Amino acid sequence: MKLILSTHNVTLTKAIEDHIVGKIEKLDHFDKRAIDARVTLEHDHTRAPEKQFSCSIRLGVRGPDLFAEDREEDLYTAIDLVAKKIEQQIKKRHKKELERWHKEAARTKQRLKGANS
Repeated sequence: MKLILSTHNVTLTKAIEDHIVGKIEKLDHFDKRAIDARVTLEHDHTRAPEKQFSCSIRLGVRGPDLFAEDREEDLYTAIDLVAKKIEQQIKKRHKKELERWHKEAARTKQRLKGANS
C-alpha cells in the first residue's frame, strides 16, 4: 500500500513517521486490497489547548474510500484513535460482504433444494 503523508504546522520526526507506518501496516493486514493511505497531521494554534492536534486518514479501497478524523491534545493519541476508527470501518465492510455472500449462498441452496424435490 502506498503511504502519502502530509503535515500542517507539525514537524515530522522519525518517531512520528514510524508510529504512523506501524498503524498503516496494521490496517494493511486487515484489508490487503487497500490501494493507498493519505494521512494528514495538523496542529492548530488557534484552538483551545485540549484539542490542538488533528489527524485524518483516507484509505483508498475498491468502492467508496474510508475516511476518519480525530482531534486530540496529543498527536499520538489522535493517530491511534483515527487508526482504530478506520480499522472498525474495515471490519464492518468485511462483515457486510460476508453476510451478503452467505445470504446469496443460502438462497442458491434453497433454490437447488426446491428444484430437486
